[in-house]
Amino acid sequence: MYKAFFGFREKPFSKTPDPRFLFLSAGHEEALARLEFVLEEREIAVLTGEIGCGKTTLSRALMDRLGDGYRFCYIVNPRLTGLEFLRTTARLLDIEAPAALKDELLEQINRVVYDSYQRGICPVIVVDEAQMISDAEVFDEIRLLTNFQLDDRNLLAVIVMGQPELRPMLASSRFEPLRQRIALNYHLEPLTLEETMEYLDFRLEKAGGMPGLFTPDAVQKIFEITGGVPRKINSIATNALLVAYGNDAALIDSTVIDEIKDELMM
Repeated sequence: MYKAFFGFREKPFSKTPDPRFLFLSAGHEEALARLEFVLEEREIAVLTGEIGCGKTTLSRALMDRLGDGYRFCYIVNPRLTGLEFLRTTARLLDIEAPAALKDELLEQINRVVYDSYQRGICPVIVVDEAQMISDAEVFDEIRLLTNFQLDDRNLLAVIVMGQPELRPMLASSRFEPLRQRIALNYHLEPLTLEETMEYLDFRLEKAGGMPGLFTPDAVQKIFEITGGVPRKINSIATNALLVAYGNDAALIDSTVIDEIKDELMM
């Protein structure tokens, strides 16, 4: 459909977290650099941001950047008990039969983590949607994962990602021991107006198209509607491309955005 019309090799505004399409705003670039440092130090990092701000895409880009010396293990549904969290972690580390008893389970994980260290690999446990954690014991287990260590270094790293409500959750006095072990606490902000224009052009070019397809007045409208959240930008930009294609329009201006905004806001 519109791909051939606009000269794209692929869809420019897919919602999948493809690191090739990660636009490094000032905030995203800083977050990526800080996360890379924390993982090199094998510490705990907390990354928060609004839904659709690019947290997951950022973690995928980090995985690509760090290469073979790291093994990323994603826990995408953290609604677990403490023991379930450890058993899930064990399975992600390729422990085929996680023990039923906690002390035996921790010993299994310790053996695998130490074996990874001997092979020059650092496991990275990524806990996504951490604001959904309902059992406080899970946060205790996240903290205690950093007990897998030698005299001079930890043997694994942890990234805890979530929506803004994760921040007040962790501010509770209940989690003071965990906070003391967090090496990075970074909040990912939405894009600015200028970054929104750069983001649109970046993804257009990455898909094989030309920059400038969205006029400045269209970008202004998109920014006002989306608040600079990349996932929302992707949605409205895709719909705008479809409308422009249907109208045989070479440019997308604010009238196109006006045509679709009510439907999108529903």
